[in-house]
Amino acid sequence: MLRTRELVRVLGPADRDRFIELAEQDPVVNVFADYRARLTNLDERWLGGQVWGRFVGDDLVAGCHLGANFVPVQCTPDDVGAFADVALRRRASVGTIVGPHDVVAALWEEVEARWQRPREVRASQPHLEMDRLPSVAPDPSVRLTTPRDLDLLYPACVAMYTEEVGVSPENDSGGGDLYRARVQQLIGRGWSLASFDERGVVFKAEVACATPYAAQVQGVWVRPDRRGEGLATRGMASVVHHVIGTGVAPVVSLYVNDWNTAARATYARVGFEQTATFSTVMF
Repeated sequence: MLRTRELVRVLGPADRDRFIELAEQDPVVNVFADYRARLTNLDERWLGGQVWGRFVGDDLVAGCHLGANFVPVQCTPDDVGAFADVALRRRASVGTIVGPHDVVAALWEEVEARWQRPREVRASQPHLEMDRLPSVAPDPSVRLTTPRDLDLLYPACVAMYTEEVGVSPENDSGGGDLYRARVQQLIGRGWSLASFDERGVVFKAEVACATPYAAQVQGVWVRPDRRGEGLATRGMASVVHHVIGTGVAPVVSLYVNDWNTAARATYARVGFEQTATFSTVMF
């Protein structure tokens, strides 16, 4: 065990390129960690956490992003023991453990007895990808949002988050200020798309992160009274057209709960295909 600890350390700006090379071994699955490395240069002041690496000699062979999300990067089940003690030391700040199913399962087996009880474990989440424009016609009413849309968009984002996660983002210590700032940030980056009617948001989705290789979509939502009209299919076609058609990224990815058969059918109609299986442990 001592030898393993000696091979594991915090990564910093000098390690940025090596960590990105590691993430690029599977650039779509690792899009979140790759994006965070490019955005922050692995500087802890901007990460809001740390990135750790496991080395064999001079070679970086596995890593993890450890902030509000614990995200393994190119880990095998055998690697997770190297990061278990690190994760446990920061468990008070970790909201989710998320990544490839076999790695998350192995990590959770390692730390479960020493961690608090999770709020929920989503053991099987198909990871989907698409690298071409859809044959489904996009919804012409779906557009990039602007700062003027915030007052209508923010309640829809809160509703989506609460429905999906099971708790409101407004329950945080800032009373939702951080979440509202995140929505504003996505609008400013041109990563927020929505359609509207006289009652407010009809469909919405966001690009959560993007690299030269892939973009990950999150927050897909249709207002409950408008569900069953095919709006999600056409809306997601619009999202794919925006991401690929405007050069945001060449691949669109997302992951979905296996029990959400309606969403999975929507993504299949658009043209998404499963390439991996994720798991999420939520606290």
